[in-house]
Amino acid sequence: MNREHGWTDYQERLGRVIAYIHDHLDGPLELDRLAEVAHLSPYHWHRVYHALHGETIAATVRRLRLHRATGYLANTPLAIADVARKCGYPNVQSFARAFRSVYAMSPTQYRAQGSHAVFHAAQAQPEAAGYAVDIRDVPAVQLAGIAHRGSYMLVGKALATAYMRLAAQGLARPEARWMAVYDDDPFAVPEKQLSSRAGLSLPPGAQAQPPLMPFTLGGGPCAVLRHRGPYSTMRAAYQWLYGSWLVQSGLEAADQPVFEEYLNNPRDTRPADLLTDIFLPLAGPAVLTGKHANTGR
Repeated sequence: MNREHGWTDYQERLGRVIAYIHDHLDGPLELDRLAEVAHLSPYHWHRVYHALHGETIAATVRRLRLHRATGYLANTPLAIADVARKCGYPNVQSFARAFRSVYAMSPTQYRAQGSHAVFHAAQAQPEAAGYAVDIRDVPAVQLAGIAHRGSYMLVGKALATAYMRLAAQGLARPEARWMAVYDDDPFAVPEKQLSSRAGLSLPPGAQAQPPLMPFTLGGGPCAVLRHRGPYSTMRAAYQWLYGSWLVQSGLEAADQPVFEEYLNNPRDTRPADLLTDIFLPLAGPAVLTGKHANTGR
């Protein structure tokens, strides 16, 4: 096996592991079973995973489980015990310990005080909101990625798969931009039917091979809201952006879906410090001038 083909093969195998983890976060994830998914020796596969991904499998599982938990806590009335069970924890006590170790507060406190709470408060009293919405002419970005159907909470699986596929094709770059586009309103479309695409920007002149699909984001004026905090709590930011800022701005949304760019890496960034730009495409070039630029009003 030549070196390039061998590296590609390992990326493909560990890509299957990542997909399996995303699909089984509510159950046991034993190392031997993951080795079977990867078709690699249980003695060595975890060392390969750690070397290629920069985190242990235990860290990956905990990060993804707690990410899912923040979504349930921020966006549903599920009891804490039900959240724990859906995220693979055997009881509330073990869930609460894991949650507090990362978020520095209990699940109950997070439900009331997480980053989503400030947007809920701003929506209730829009005149008190001071969030900056920057209006920019956003250049077009060429990406390659994976289509995702289902909960937007699970789009991370598509991003991880896209990265593994691009890496296997030699197209992943440290400077690549990680982005996703969301075609549907989760309040209007059943969760199982939600459509999105997630991927990474391509090097100039590069073309990715199937199953990766090319798509373009940007290429016009956008209202850009920078969200700080866990990805799963952005629903409240969207509600404020549409329900308060847009209707008061005098501007009109373009006939294009909203998209996001993920500005730092969840593997080495505290959830509270994750940065995401939310891009709302706007109709007409005239919006780039006048009082609306760089304002939260």
